[in-house]
Amino acid sequence: MSMNNSKQMEKIPLSILDLAPILEGGTAEDAFRNTLDLAQHAEQWGYHRYWLAEHHNMPGIASAATSILISHVAQGTSTMRIGSGGIMLPNHAPLIIAEQFGTLASLYPNRIDLGLGRAPGTDQRTAYALRRGDLTNGDDFPEQLKELRSYFNPELAEGRLAVRAVPGEGLDIPIWLLGSSGFSARLAAEHGLPFAFASHFSPENTLPALDLYYNQFTPSQVLQEPYAMVVANVVAADTEEEANFLSSSLELQFLNLIRNTPSKLQPPVENIKELSSDYEKTILKKQFGSAIVGTADNVREQLQTFLSDTGASEMMIHSQIYNHKARLRSFEIVANAMQINR
Repeated sequence: MSMNNSKQMEKIPLSILDLAPILEGGTAEDAFRNTLDLAQHAEQWGYHRYWLAEHHNMPGIASAATSILISHVAQGTSTMRIGSGGIMLPNHAPLIIAEQFGTLASLYPNRIDLGLGRAPGTDQRTAYALRRGDLTNGDDFPEQLKELRSYFNPELAEGRLAVRAVPGEGLDIPIWLLGSSGFSARLAAEHGLPFAFASHFSPENTLPALDLYYNQFTPSQVLQEPYAMVVANVVAADTEEEANFLSSSLELQFLNLIRNTPSKLQPPVENIKELSSDYEKTILKKQFGSAIVGTADNVREQLQTFLSDTGASEMMIHSQIYNHKARLRSFEIVANAMQINR
């Protein structure tokens, strides 16, 4: 199996990854209001799924209680798939996640996705606070995944299950594996599961991981052929100048992460290059050299190139834009450029 370079953007689903950004001068309450507003617009514009990510101890990200926020968004929408991008499974007992997503799938039938990651989504000290000392490096993620899947489908368990997930057991909840390297790509291929790659913060690993997934994929009851989704940083605006200006908020966010001073999402600035050292510029270029920034035509061309390079079956858009109206406009431009509402 190799990458299919003939796919066209109009033929594949387009989805959204939302980190529920908390803005400088704003609150988590504002973030949740903006998230729901974006999701409702995205549904009208034809986006396929809307995922929220688990992060902890991050001043600028409000989606720590991911399952609760998924319910909030699902309740305020009606057709779009809502899910996790992802739940960081090492932070949780698999039974808890089976029950939470069993509840979500029972409240919103045939609309819930369960994307799983093996990173903590935070720093080591916060991971300790979450897990109370049961710290792992993610090596037991395959065992955790097996346990979680067996709660939904007891036939996957070795022997009779002593504990059952209620609600959860018997429900068909799509499980995705998320990754920024080859580990989850191999695991997704081994189990015949869909795979989502975090190209938005690990661009250099995108093609090697996808190549592993495509070439090692084993058909399963879930999928007969590989299904890969890639996540791209996209900032679209009506002019190139505005798009470049708006994108500086995303760069500032990562600049603060580099400096170990995570913060709320900052307003855009004109002089982002003047605010960073040469070393920081090098890291930013490595992280964001693949960011897609521009007008509709430019964004469409770059997304099509990205699709041709990756052979993905679906693409997910991530946009950290300070001004909510500008953020809405960015996703609207992308939707129109890709002709997804057809």
